[in-house]
Amino acid sequence: MKNPLIQPKSSENDPELQKLIEFYNETLGFCPNSIRTMHHRPRIAYAFIEMNKAVMENNGRVTSALKRVIAYISSNAAGCRYCQAHAIRAAERYGAEQEKLDNIWDYRTHPAFSEAERAAMNFALASSTIPNSVDDNIANDLRKYWDEGEIVEIAGVVALFGYLNRWNDSMGTEMESGAIESGEKYLSKKGWTVGKHKY
Repeated sequence: MKNPLIQPKSSENDPELQKLIEFYNETLGFCPNSIRTMHHRPRIAYAFIEMNKAVMENNGRVTSALKRVIAYISSNAAGCRYCQAHAIRAAERYGAEQEKLDNIWDYRTHPAFSEAERAAMNFALASSTIPNSVDDNIANDLRKYWDEGEIVEIAGVVALFGYLNRWNDSMGTEMESGAIESGEKYLSKKGWTVGKHKY
């Protein structure tokens, strides 16, 4: 794409958008252009924020860091480079261990990951492919390590990022410098680039 499908909305003279910017300054260090784009219809932006808060809430064992790692795995399966960079940045900011960030591509075999984490990440990968490839083996493995509420949390992350993956790749959302920095730091060694999200 030569330009984003829709230009992000400016926050000048817009106190509602300024509130969203403050929320994301805390979580990512900047407000994503995707939110600024959604804000052309403010109810969509605010509904998304509420869903984001509910899904990413830390209720226990499915930690904030693990949720962001799951978001990365899901976004990688979908091919959305914008969301890959945002998810890995958020994983870092929410306390994912350096060894996990450095070896996320090898989660199936690397000792930094527990069997429970592997089960969650395998589910994220299988549920993010088209067609969906969750089968009895993946489901049974997930049930072995996580209870029903935790599985709902994990599936919620995948579903939330399914929305974001399609939004950002369809909009051609321009990637912010902070996201580019995190993508280059953790993902470029395996071929990640900004792709269509740089103008």
